Amino acid sequence: MSSIITGEAVVLELRPASFAARALGLVLDVLVNVVLLVLILLGITAAAQDLDDAAVRALSLLGIVFCFVILPVAIETVTRGLSLGKLAAGLRVVRDDGGAIRFRHAVIRGLTGFLEIYLTLGGLAIGVALFNGRSKRLGDILAGTYALRRRVPVEAIVRVDVPPQLQGWAQAADIGRIPDATARRATQFIRQAGRMSPLSAAGMARSIATELAGHVAPPPPPGTSPELYLAAVIAERRHREYSKLQQARRRNSATAERLDRLPFGP
Repeated sequence: MSSIITGEAVVLELRPASFAARALGLVLDVLVNVVLLVLILLGITAAAQDLDDAAVRALSLLGIVFCFVILPVAIETVTRGLSLGKLAAGLRVVRDDGGAIRFRHAVIRGLTGFLEIYLTLGGLAIGVALFNGRSKRLGDILAGTYALRRRVPVEAIVRVDVPPQLQGWAQAADIGRIPDATARRATQFIRQAGRMSPLSAAGMARSIATELAGHVAPPPPPGTSPELYLAAVIAERRHREYSKLQQARRRNSATAERLDRLPFGP
């Protein structure tokens, strides 16, 4: 996984395509281009009786250039990095900074691809991609692009509620301003605890609970596990923040209604 920092200092986690996914998309694109070329050559052969040898050779060469260079470049330019093979494999070609590719990127990839894919039967593309961290082929290196995974598994939403045995304590507890980093760690732990080993989960829960204890009073009832404590604090904090937001919306709505009345309104 690669990270990109935007101008607003937001870190974007991007997933470069694996070598196998890139190979699958490339094979599908090559098959489509070869089938199209065969159809064009069959059409030229059918019309060869009305053409001389030079015209047949010229049309055949034009068909090869069209199928292996012009068409891939045009498709990637119009679709901003997509093709039939990439759609099937769930990929998209993007710039190294994560932006959409442009015509010049597609041209560099198309011209280089004719060399490394068709003239070397894919040997050069495979050799370069195997030793690149993002599975880039030579055309990607020259153009400053790489293939990105478009289909990323969506994590199941984990709903956090106050445990029944801690509802009375949570409603009466004084929850101060919890640092955003600590709250984020607690939320991520609750979402990922099911995929952690019991020993690691218990240790991390104790560590985060110790951080939260300095901002929550009084302590939870004796015998409360760190996992339940975290769930109760995070869920109650969310409920209180939501209640504050709803109150602010109601106040804003009431203010807007007063301003709409005469003499302020139309």
